[in-house]
Amino acid sequence: MPELHRQPVQRPRRGPGRPRRVAETRPTPLQHHYVTLSALALVCGAIAITALELGLPPGALLVKVCVLIGAPLLFVTMADAALRIWRSAWAWMPVDRGRGLVRLTWLAAIAILYVLLAFATFVVLTA
Repeated sequence: MPELHRQPVQRPRRGPGRPRRVAETRPTPLQHHYVTLSALALVCGAIAITALELGLPPGALLVKVCVLIGAPLLFVTMADAALRIWRSAWAWMPVDRGRGLVRLTWLAAIAILYVLLAFATFVVLTA
């Protein structure tokens, strides 16, 4: 596979010719593993939800095993995504404040989802 190199970062312009994107200057810690970990968390979640829909109680062994595997993966990948969104928001602020603020609202959504995931994990593991 060919090796990809990052291109030098150019300062975005302000005004009517605003850029459509701002270059990412630093990769996140999980950049190379993000998709794999997210896919594993997705499969674990799909199995657990399907088991619950088929009538298994939240305390069933299959559901607990899926949550024990999938929840930590989801916590880690959400933290990596939050870091990327945080960096993106502050990279956009000098260029287009509106786009930066929108990314900060995405960060608020991830924080809410973090709380919901922690609650759901607690409910399943204590059932």
